[in-house]
Amino acid sequence: MAGPTAVKGGTRQRDASPVRTPRPPGPGPRLRLPSRRALVVALIAVVVLGGGGSWLLYGSPWLRVERVTTSGVDVLTPHEVKDAAAVPVGAPLISVGTGAIEDRLRRELPRIKSVDVVRSWPHGIGLKVTERKPVLLIEKGGNFVEVDSTGVRFATVPRAPRGVPLLELSAGQSPSLNRFGTDRLRREAVKVAGDLPPSIARDTRSVKVRSYDSVVLELKSGRTVDWGSSEKGRAKGATLTALLKAAPKARHFDVSAPTAPAVTGS
Repeated sequence: MAGPTAVKGGTRQRDASPVRTPRPPGPGPRLRLPSRRALVVALIAVVVLGGGGSWLLYGSPWLRVERVTTSGVDVLTPHEVKDAAAVPVGAPLISVGTGAIEDRLRRELPRIKSVDVVRSWPHGIGLKVTERKPVLLIEKGGNFVEVDSTGVRFATVPRAPRGVPLLELSAGQSPSLNRFGTDRLRREAVKVAGDLPPSIARDTRSVKVRSYDSVVLELKSGRTVDWGSSEKGRAKGATLTALLKAAPKARHFDVSAPTAPAVTGS
């Protein structure tokens, strides 16, 4: 039945419809958590897979050391390096202690300056060797002790290697000998030899140390070089290289003051 009407200005008007209040939205889709059974199954799968991975790395016959390779050797032989490394062939590759092998190689073969031991999956171990290079020789009992640029005496050989100068200490009663001692003068000679350009080092027969600030190079051609002290070695090397080219017939060079060199006997 229609609601009451009102007359306004001669026109009947029906009452407005009642206002409807909107319903609140219903709850959204619920987040469904995995059941306890699903969690247990997932946990078992992780454990099984983890155990399988451990067995693959440590227990299977597929990832074991079968070969050892070497690189970077010059004086040393691959056989010497492999023997000193003592890599456990047949052991799981993952279990090989690379740090222990590096330490063992440097201890057993002092000629080795550095070495990187790397795993080469699935069956290899690689030994990347860097050898020490002699810059000076010390004669001792008919043999020759090789010394590198850092002063390390790393090997004694029966024959002098080519292109490496011989140390000669001729300090005598020099005050430098009393003040610095033989070892300090030897270190000065090593520093001088280490600063020589390769071409000059190959042409140097000996490095004579008369005192701390009087080092003389004797070249194979019979020429001599007053080097002075070990200071400014790079600059002296560059100056001497230029002088040898500019005055190839000169017999004596003085680069003790590299900015004011001298040449005689040309």
